Amino acid sequence: MFEQFTLGIEEEFQIVDPVTRELKSHVSEILDEGKLLLGEQVKPEMIQSMIEVGTGVCANIQEARDDITKLRCIISSLAKKKGMEIVAASTHPFSKWSEQEIYEGDRYKLLVDELQMVARSLLIFGVHVHVGVEDLDRRIHIMNAARYFLPHVLAMTTSSPFWLGFNTGLKSYRSEVFKKFPRTDIPDHFESFQQYQSYVDLLVKMNCIQDATKVWWDVRPHCKFPTLEFRICDIPTRVDDTIAVAALFQAIVAKLNVLIDKNLGFRLYHRRLIQENKWRAVRYGLDGKLLDLGKQKEVPVKDLIRELLEFVDDVVDELDSRKEIEHIHTILDRGTSADEQLRVFEESGGDFNAVIDMLVQRTMENVPDRCFD
Repeated sequence: MFEQFTLGIEEEFQIVDPVTRELKSHVSEILDEGKLLLGEQVKPEMIQSMIEVGTGVCANIQEARDDITKLRCIISSLAKKKGMEIVAASTHPFSKWSEQEIYEGDRYKLLVDELQMVARSLLIFGVHVHVGVEDLDRRIHIMNAARYFLPHVLAMTTSSPFWLGFNTGLKSYRSEVFKKFPRTDIPDHFESFQQYQSYVDLLVKMNCIQDATKVWWDVRPHCKFPTLEFRICDIPTRVDDTIAVAALFQAIVAKLNVLIDKNLGFRLYHRRLIQENKWRAVRYGLDGKLLDLGKQKEVPVKDLIRELLEFVDDVVDELDSRKEIEHIHTILDRGTSADEQLRVFEESGGDFNAVIDMLVQRTMENVPDRCFD
């Protein structure tokens, strides 16, 4: 029944000098060999100190884990050969965006020409999770309902407390950087896929965008793949956390699909209310409270995440993802990458190098040493 809910995961890594701990604009040195090994699974992004990898279409969460750990292993090995390391975190604690080099390519040149400093300052790193939904209208209806849970999942993934050498006081400063882009944040809800397509067509007609890839919402129907793409998260530093989050997004989609099949609706909330919860997740991560919009009161975010796990529980075994979903309890007990970065920063007396060293180590935790059998 649930075979349709395939998975794909894209991760964006920092390229870091292990001596200075600064970002290095050396993606080209990794890219050539990476392309030989991975083909289209590896690609550059706008900033040359970033490299992106993506899984293939995975039938289940176990396949996704095998693919994403292999990708981390290969990219890390290639970086080490060039005297560099990779880091999974959504901001670098102190490197400056103004010192980063833009990757040469027409796509990025057009983006910088259009958005100017807003594009140049986009020194952030994320993770995107694709869940397969073939039917176009079903994709939109599931997106409408899934929007409510986006802040819950963001709170579990925060990894960007620092920016340009400052403790920002936020757990996900990446979210605040990215919202400078147009057409970001929580989307409105749509009555049908046709209504969504009419919105995109109108923007194209009026020369606002070239195509739907320039709609950068926190969740969107992908314009090239038959998927819902979840884009709200910071990139977790540990691969175990990334896999848990991907499994949770898959379970949310599967559960909402079951409700639609049973003709049971899920209450749709206005963007403006969900956006309030997103801000709380950005600011406080797992330490804050979110708005229970049904009960109309504040509730600790950890309690709401546990409620979310109960909500999806009846589809988890059929998806064969219980082990991966159970790891979310570990995240709730241990905290996120942002929490650990802040703890290391405080315990080291404000040493950003200690933070980077921890991130390098955690990025490769439970990733195999050998990339091929």
